[in-house]
Amino acid sequence: MIRKIHLATAVAAACILAGGAAMASGGGSGGGGGGGMNGSMGPMYNPNEEYQKGLAALRAQDFKAAVTAFDHVISVVPKDSNTWTLMGLSKAGAGDQRGAKSAFEKAVRFNGDNVIAHGELGATDAKMGDKVKAQAELDWLKKKSDACAGTCKEANDLKTEIAKVEAALGGTVTSGGAAEASLLFDSVGGGKQAYVQAVALINEGKYEDALASLHHSEQAIGPHPDILTYMGFASRKLHRYDAAEAYYTAALKVDPNHVGATEYYGELKVERGDLKSANKLLARLDDLCSFGCTEAEELRGWIDRAKQHGS
Repeated sequence: MIRKIHLATAVAAACILAGGAAMASGGGSGGGGGGGMNGSMGPMYNPNEEYQKGLAALRAQDFKAAVTAFDHVISVVPKDSNTWTLMGLSKAGAGDQRGAKSAFEKAVRFNGDNVIAHGELGATDAKMGDKVKAQAELDWLKKKSDACAGTCKEANDLKTEIAKVEAALGGTVTSGGAAEASLLFDSVGGGKQAYVQAVALINEGKYEDALASLHHSEQAIGPHPDILTYMGFASRKLHRYDAAEAYYTAALKVDPNHVGATEYYGELKVERGDLKSANKLLARLDDLCSFGCTEAEELRGWIDRAKQHGS
């Protein structure tokens, strides 16, 4: 069963999306979001606020402050590819090429399709004299660009990064540096629009397109639990269960009381036949929802149906 999110709800959610708190209550197989009510303490740092601080510092060429802010984000969500990309740009701006290379490598490891990270890694390899690795990154970018044929959402980023790696391989230092590169990350407003678009695409069952919009939204806003929850949901629908689990656990690191992520994570556990873990997540929802909530009832239904089919 798919319970759709009303567009007005998604728009209202997007209006405060950059604030760091989870807001859009969801559940079942269509909605998302759902902020916490009580229970576990949240992380020491608000990763969305720190992410925006880091972006602002990077654009102002205050690289030390940017590194500090992105360190705070990574302390909460250590596998966030976008943050590692921005960390790499910050370290490059500060003249730490080895640190930049390490950060870009992590960004690519945690998201193999991160176009900007591939380009920055290739350019960094070239500047450090490793032309073989730089060429490998350039080949990857060109292959992806050929497949895209100018029609995908990453078309402009691919063009920019290909030019950057080619220039670095040719010994040319591009102007602008890390601060200019950070402008490839859209504004918060663009991230909000991408989020609303993603919700609509999920309601239409267009999960691949929804994931692309959610990646765009997260790139602009940071690792917000609602965005991560929807990324997990879309990945689940595409049967990418390991990716879905990674997104749900990341959402719960940002907001341990996020009812939407808790419910969906429980549904994933049911789909994978792990009813013991699903029941633990249901108990967590019952604790969070002192007076009951749709999310708890939805997950309870999933577990009951699984038990009936297994009997």
